[in-house]
Amino acid sequence: MAFSPSSCSSATVRPYRPQDEAGVRGLIDADRLPGQQPCAPQQLAAARRGAPALDGWSVPARPRISVLADAADRPLGVVAFLSWADVHSGVICWLYAREDPPTLRALLGHACAELAWCRQIEAFVGAPPGPLGPGGLPRIRRAATHEALIEAGFTGRRQGAYLHCPLSGEPSPAKLVADVFPCDFPPGHRLIVRDGAEPVAEAVVSVGPDRIATVYWIETRRTHRGRGLGRKLLGQALALLAEQGAVEAALVIDDFPPRTTENKAASRLFDSFGFTLVDELWTYLWRHP
Repeated sequence: MAFSPSSCSSATVRPYRPQDEAGVRGLIDADRLPGQQPCAPQQLAAARRGAPALDGWSVPARPRISVLADAADRPLGVVAFLSWADVHSGVICWLYAREDPPTLRALLGHACAELAWCRQIEAFVGAPPGPLGPGGLPRIRRAATHEALIEAGFTGRRQGAYLHCPLSGEPSPAKLVADVFPCDFPPGHRLIVRDGAEPVAEAVVSVGPDRIATVYWIETRRTHRGRGLGRKLLGQALALLAEQGAVEAALVIDDFPPRTTENKAASRLFDSFGFTLVDELWTYLWRHP
């Protein structure tokens, strides 16, 4: 992997400082997708403590956050990365620079140089959609970041898709199929469908700031698929979100490989509720030669 110094005139890569907060949140929100929650101060604070993916979705290492600052010491871009010494592995968690290629290359080169001792480095590995990212790199909307990763020697693959839909606020289904429980991580609600005492389908949903909702998880046990449970469960979940004031919802569907029977069925289900594709989500890997 080639590590090149910054080509940005009068710019310096340095550690993140508390006074960078507003500028860094502006960089993150500049690449926000429809239905993605805005980055609030608490999310950035959580990232510095060791939860770069989303509230409550912590990782067992503390990330380092670096910014590329201009001559006036204002952030032009930001990168977060972490590593594990025991497995010689690193992760580039997120990278934002308003899609400016020189800034992206400078920050990516910095992160890779800091992780040079790692045998492998992953970038934009899958995570639930949240204020710090949609769960992967939006390949189409962030083409400059994709190109910077490829130039640095990473290989990429599509791992999923980011979907979005408006919520109409229609009343709840006549027949509720799931029991609803509050949950803490993520803060929201868990819906469980049972066959007798046995849980056979589950969804986890949440309403965040700006009346934006996220469907974190929906799954039906294989033995109970093909009975319409997924449709009833998703309908109840979206109605619950609308009742709580949400006006739009987003979710990530894991579609790698994209042509499996399960993924095709999931796509048809989400299509039927008005979810549309916003972007492909990619993840990246570099291995030591």
